[in-house]
Amino acid sequence: MPLSSLHTPRGDRQVPQPDKRPVPPSSENSHPPGSVLGFLADRNQLDFELEFFGKLLVVLPNYAEALRAQACNLTAKGRLQEGLAVDKQLVMARPADPTAHYNLACRYALLKQSDMAIVALRKAVELGYRDFRFMEKDRDLDSIRKDPRFRQLVREYRSKK
Repeated sequence: MPLSSLHTPRGDRQVPQPDKRPVPPSSENSHPPGSVLGFLADRNQLDFELEFFGKLLVVLPNYAEALRAQACNLTAKGRLQEGLAVDKQLVMARPADPTAHYNLACRYALLKQSDMAIVALRKAVELGYRDFRFMEKDRDLDSIRKDPRFRQLVREYRSKK
């Protein structure tokens, strides 16, 4: 803004007004049809992460943190069989990881595969998983919590803490 425009013809000083700039896209205004921004704005975080981790795992199939996130996201989306497959892949990549085995047990329990859930849970505990308080409240394990093998496992290892 030129200096001469800062004064009115009467000599009063005016405060310069900022130039009007375009409003960035938001959920309140529309995006051009077929635009990448429109596509991304219409997606929720879970769908974004499923696609992102899926593509990452194509390149890095044994990346443990991506496998964990993908299995969790698939389960949250109700795609339990796919989540189970990813958990199995994680256990293959990290066979000594107690949390990987615990998550595998959870997926089996959600699928009502009690025998496999107990086996995976026992392996998790044998490898050092010791959060028994959480285990006893974890909703994913509801289908096996009343199973005598579950109670025996908790009793057996809680005393070894």
